[in-house]
Amino acid sequence: MKFLEYTNYSAIKMAFCNRFGSLVRQTISQNSAANAGVPVASMLNTIRCMSSSKLFVGGLSWGTDDQSLRDAFCSFGDVTEARVITDRDTGKSRGFGFVNFSSEDAASTAMSSMDGQELNGRNIRVSYANDRSAGPRSGYGGGLGSGGFREDGGFGSGAGGSGF
Repeated sequence: MKFLEYTNYSAIKMAFCNRFGSLVRQTISQNSAANAGVPVASMLNTIRCMSSSKLFVGGLSWGTDDQSLRDAFCSFGDVTEARVITDRDTGKSRGFGFVNFSSEDAASTAMSSMDGQELNGRNIRVSYANDRSAGPRSGYGGGLGSGGFREDGGFGSGAGGSGF
């Protein structure tokens, strides 16, 4: 068990270091071509982007839009962006969104105050957003879970399911 805990911690630590290193390299390479000087302002901007001022908001009602999400969070500080994620094909809300604040303190206050509160008839979940890597996504975009069609043509749960 200790080995697994150490392995998970090491993997997380390595992922963070790799992400930070790639952001630093990208910033330096972009700015060294434009400016021959040291890209201090850009480095600070890169570090700021890695801060925890972006919140994930889950459990949104289908009627919540970008503006009503912004309005719900603006009392905690300067909201730089509020976005409800919509389905690409139908345009309908997927039931979650993101709120960006200009400061980490505002995001922290908003998270602790709004988590579990009601918004448009639904209790919402608020947490810090996880950065997603820019690389290709694995899988086929979601899947149908235990009630969907399987690759072998059956219907029902995946591995070990009886299927029809």
